Amino acid sequence: MNKAYKTVSESQVTISELMLPSHTNFSGKIHGGYILSLLDQIAFACASKHSETYCVTASVDTVDFLQPIEVGELVTMKASVNFVGNTSIIIGIRVEAENIRTGKVKHCNSSYFTMVAKGEHEKNIKVPGLILQSENELRRFFKSIKRIELRRERKDYSDHVKYNAKDMLPDLDRYNVKIDI
Repeated sequence: MNKAYKTVSESQVTISELMLPSHTNFSGKIHGGYILSLLDQIAFACASKHSETYCVTASVDTVDFLQPIEVGELVTMKASVNFVGNTSIIIGIRVEAENIRTGKVKHCNSSYFTMVAKGEHEKNIKVPGLILQSENELRRFFKSIKRIELRRERKDYSDHVKYNAKDMLPDLDRYNVKIDI
């Protein structure tokens, strides 16, 4: 049943998983790659729920690892649709880890995934619009617009900058680099 518009709450997804020793990196903390895999899964679930079709990851705008996650903590990921375009959906995800013994909850990660809805023969298809019902949803929508604008500005800038090694060499003194050409 395809709707022209959907509320944010209709597509929200929450998952929780206990962090196990098999999820750790060499320093004994939960591996960032494992968290990225979970983030991609929940972004897919949220976007597919909103679009009612298969979605693929187009880009990951930011993944800010704020605090480490420990073995034995219960990780909860909350995903919401923050923005929709014609065929794309921006999913905002908040990651929290709870120490089960103390009940203390910490914010560990925030991330934004752009997902694209796919139809037959892998063609991009139109997604339902978004009904915003709170100041928080409106704020998230506007922040997504700003991130899109900034991404375009960065791309335009990098596409048009002329890199001349001779002119840039003096600026490299402040960086940890050695030129050996």
